[in-house]
Amino acid sequence: MSIPMLQALDIKKSFGKSEALRGLNFEVEKGEVVAVMGPSGSGKSTLLHCLAGILAPDSGQVLLSGVEIQNLNEERRSELRRTQFGFVFQFGQLLPELTALDNVSIPLLLGKVKRKDAEGRARIWLERLGLAGMEDKLPSELSGGQAQRVAIARAMVTHPQVLFADEPTGSLDSLAAENVMNMMLESVRSEGTTVIIITHDARTAAYADRDVIVRDGRISGAMMGSGK
Repeated sequence: MSIPMLQALDIKKSFGKSEALRGLNFEVEKGEVVAVMGPSGSGKSTLLHCLAGILAPDSGQVLLSGVEIQNLNEERRSELRRTQFGFVFQFGQLLPELTALDNVSIPLLLGKVKRKDAEGRARIWLERLGLAGMEDKLPSELSGGQAQRVAIARAMVTHPQVLFADEPTGSLDSLAAENVMNMMLESVRSEGTTVIIITHDARTAAYADRDVIVRDGRISGAMMGSGK
């Protein structure tokens, strides 16, 4: 049997007296695209933060390719987030004073890649995502959909094993959302990247290979997506 790319085993997490995760079990295979859905306060964002090593669960295990990550020190978890995990958030979180090219180059520069090489790799990803010619644009000069594609380029430029997409279309209109999802899925499937999408939008979840539903801190159901 193959080892899951990412796995949560009986993880629990509380904030004060509030139980966010209550013995939750979850796994995703290499190259699989999974949408995690659930109402506000269900625990889906806490699950993402635990899977990504941002939060340590109170108990249980989080494993990346069979290796526990919650016991790593903060320096090692930060390195994981920089080199093996990619992140796309609802509002992109681009640095407003930097150009599209510089925003995409940042993860490589932090990893000590030479600027010329970093910018070359960033240009390739911007072109792949339909943004050739936008390299010198500031985030304020981009549409919402363009800015989100810059964020995807930034997340993918390090060739991460796992991409976490937290409400990646939440701030976009339906046409821009469709464009972003098509381009993101084309990119990750060509790279064999595992993807976990946190969303409340059924249209976004439909792009996944399967959906899981989180309610009251537990997985309460699963269904196959269309995997567009």
